[in-house]
Amino acid sequence: MFMLCLPVVSWGQSSEPVVAQHQDSILLQQVDTVQRQSKAQKARERFKQRLDEKLNEPYDTTRNSGYWWRALKHGKVNFKDSTMGYPKFVMFCYRTYVWGDRAFNSYDPNYVQATGKNWKLILKSDNWVDSYIGHPVKNVNQIMNSNLVSSVGLSLSFMAVSVGYTVSVSNLVHGEKISNKVDFSFTCARFTADAYYWENNNDINITYKIKNVEGIDNGLHKLRQSGVSRKAMGLTAYYFFNNRRYAQAAAYCFSKYQKRSAGSWLAGFSLQHFDVKFDVEKMSEDMRPYFPTQADAPRTLYNDYCLLFGYGYNWVLGSKWLLNVTATPYVGYRYNHFHVDDNMPSALSLNMRIRMGAVYNHKQYFVGLQSSADHHRYKSHTSRLISSTLDFSVLGGIRF
Repeated sequence: MFMLCLPVVSWGQSSEPVVAQHQDSILLQQVDTVQRQSKAQKARERFKQRLDEKLNEPYDTTRNSGYWWRALKHGKVNFKDSTMGYPKFVMFCYRTYVWGDRAFNSYDPNYVQATGKNWKLILKSDNWVDSYIGHPVKNVNQIMNSNLVSSVGLSLSFMAVSVGYTVSVSNLVHGEKISNKVDFSFTCARFTADAYYWENNNDINITYKIKNVEGIDNGLHKLRQSGVSRKAMGLTAYYFFNNRRYAQAAAYCFSKYQKRSAGSWLAGFSLQHFDVKFDVEKMSEDMRPYFPTQADAPRTLYNDYCLLFGYGYNWVLGSKWLLNVTATPYVGYRYNHFHVDDNMPSALSLNMRIRMGAVYNHKQYFVGLQSSADHHRYKSHTSRLISSTLDFSVLGGIRF
């Protein structure tokens, strides 16, 4: 009996030091964390103290040609002081900036207010698909929809300039270059301009019907197709007519606050390049007989040169919410590159873009939802196609 109880007693006694050791380990980790935080705080305080000492230390205040540089190093810059002795080029740059800010970035303060911050860092989750409806070649009717592309990315903005990049989650998981986006924008009170590039190489779902030489329909077919690459790039710029009271930047760039609801007519231009091509080696077996060689494969390749006209409106909902809707139809000239033997190599370009954005502002932080739908009508002697890109984004950022 004593031999049976001894292991139990021994186990119960030996377990107590293990618990004490675990508690001591947690306590040491907490102390180490506090010490690291204390060291980082002390380092920041020392840096701030040294910076203040450097800025406030005595310097030569003689008003000569070098005074502006000495004052600049000590943070004593005043462009309105005519005795600073600035070089002509420096004053030219400053006056140009003041003129540009007054001419292109001036708002009615009753409607629009500055955020007081120049920098913005944005984290974005972008989700989009591209779609094509029509007949790419004679006697073939089809609907093509890509799989949903879920991307993550960052955008960095300074004043009116913003640069962003998103990459597909599939790229990160599989290590393949499936899809990505790059965008650039410049937005001020009077106008905005944005440039973009996107490519999508993921699988596409095709529903099609093919008529034989007698014109008889052979039924509806569905398949999932790989080897279809889609690329697009473009530049769009437009002017706001009610630029004193309407701030597009409040909804999409987050560099302004819209205080009262307002809208504006807008007009501008758009340049776009679009390319869709099939790899016949990756086509399904039931499609290969119709496209025996790469030269027979359908392809859409064109440039658009358009004028646009539209309207945008900001609804202010309470003190922190903003909702925007902007619609812009395009009309212009389209040059078709691929159909060199076509009877109609060029055609009328008719496009449409609709954007929506909702923003919630809290101090220097903000979160938002953005969506857009771009529709492009393509027509040649042998092809009819409506291509669309549908996009939905969730984002959050900070101003600093």
